[in-house]
Amino acid sequence: MVALVPTETHGDERGALLNFIEAQRAAIRRSLHGLTEEQAASRPSASELSLSGLVKHVAEVELNWLRLAQRRPNERQRTGETWGDGFRLVDEETIPEVVGFWAGVAKETEEFVRSVPSLDDTFPLPEAPWFPKDGQVSIRWMLLHLVQEAARHAGHADIVRESLDGKGSYELIAAEQGRG
Repeated sequence: MVALVPTETHGDERGALLNFIEAQRAAIRRSLHGLTEEQAASRPSASELSLSGLVKHVAEVELNWLRLAQRRPNERQRTGETWGDGFRLVDEETIPEVVGFWAGVAKETEEFVRSVPSLDDTFPLPEAPWFPKDGQVSIRWMLLHLVQEAARHAGHADIVRESLDGKGSYELIAAEQGRG
């Protein structure tokens, strides 16, 4: 069973970075394997995190970064939504809907990254207390940040899933491939 990021990157940095992001996306999606909506929404630990909420969060974070890099408004931001609403399904959202949304974001991210002239191209950060004043980051930095963000939450997803039914990532890889 393969658990490593594919080594086939077509010899380019963009491909390698996109493969690492996709590996982390897959780990998060895999944490949902075989669960009901109710199980995926449960919070089996002291944390407020649920698996369905993590999927929604990482999808929306990726879209936010993509829109910043594209210098476009994020059409998905909702008024009246609380910070916590970004970590749980609301208004009849479903796991298939959120996973499908994330797949669209992932496709758009890849198309955008492949279209930019250079990974050294920069874009401005919005004003926020957690960003440097007049900050700029490169497309490369954004991709590395997306790896970091998704990997952090893939680890959270591992712990939440193990708390639900004891299944770890290797068991889920095997189950997903029909070997477990």
